[in-house]
Amino acid sequence: MTRSVRSLLLALVVLVLACKPRQEVAQPVRDLQPRSPEKLLERLAAQRVEGVRYYSAKAEVDINGPDGHKGFKAAFRSVRDSAAWVSITPALGIEVARVLLTPDSLKLLDKINDHFWVGDTAMARAKFGLQPSLGLLQQALFGLPIGLDMEEKYKADREDGQYTLTSKEKKRFRRAAEDLAPEDTLPDDRDMREHRLERTLRRAEKKDAVVYRYWIEPDSFRVTRVLITDLARDQQADVRYLHRTDVNGHALPDHISLSLSDSSKQVTGTLQLDRIGIDGPLQLNFRIPEKFTPMP
Repeated sequence: MTRSVRSLLLALVVLVLACKPRQEVAQPVRDLQPRSPEKLLERLAAQRVEGVRYYSAKAEVDINGPDGHKGFKAAFRSVRDSAAWVSITPALGIEVARVLLTPDSLKLLDKINDHFWVGDTAMARAKFGLQPSLGLLQQALFGLPIGLDMEEKYKADREDGQYTLTSKEKKRFRRAAEDLAPEDTLPDDRDMREHRLERTLRRAEKKDAVVYRYWIEPDSFRVTRVLITDLARDQQADVRYLHRTDVNGHALPDHISLSLSDSSKQVTGTLQLDRIGIDGPLQLNFRIPEKFTPMP
């Protein structure tokens, strides 16, 4: 399993990674009346998926990165606040990798090379460059506003016929986050000069600054996109909920796009989710065969 596949697999676990006919999330651009951050937060709070403990789905995954294009199938099983299980199979249907994520640990089987890796999430970050989060993964699968903190302050705005909420970091941090984004979307915005951007990133590193931005559909008030910019590490995650489908009365994503980038590379992926279920209990089997050796 190549490093790029491992990285995206972990990204799907971090962020990254769902009946009836699909509903288009995006709406035609139109003028919107201003809304306060408090009102938008109130509407987002009403979208939370309460009382749902289990999640399962099949997925078609496509990845584009420095090593080219890769496609494979995946199966997701998740128990809320407990664990998430992911199985990866290529076109032939033979499992090549398996992952088990808990709130504080990660286990990974590389069945191609007979390797395994087990450690806590901090060790995973040191090993793979990404720190997996069970909570963030489960939020993404349910189409929720990843990382939203109801106690934080946000700035409300309107863009392309949708509402936006941006975490209220210092203005220079918000501008730096926008300049690092693949799409520079602020109206009448001028990019920072390179030396000022570098100076801002150094300050952000000391503050461990992370900027969150959410796009909100104005009729349903569901989140359609989450952009997370880690200024301290010059990394971005862009998650877009492109379509939703009804699952037992819950509008869950069945088409998700994910983009991960840093100063030197970008990896993008899409998940086409099918057979989504929220019934349980679920089996999260994970056993390390005796012949497997630690991952180098």
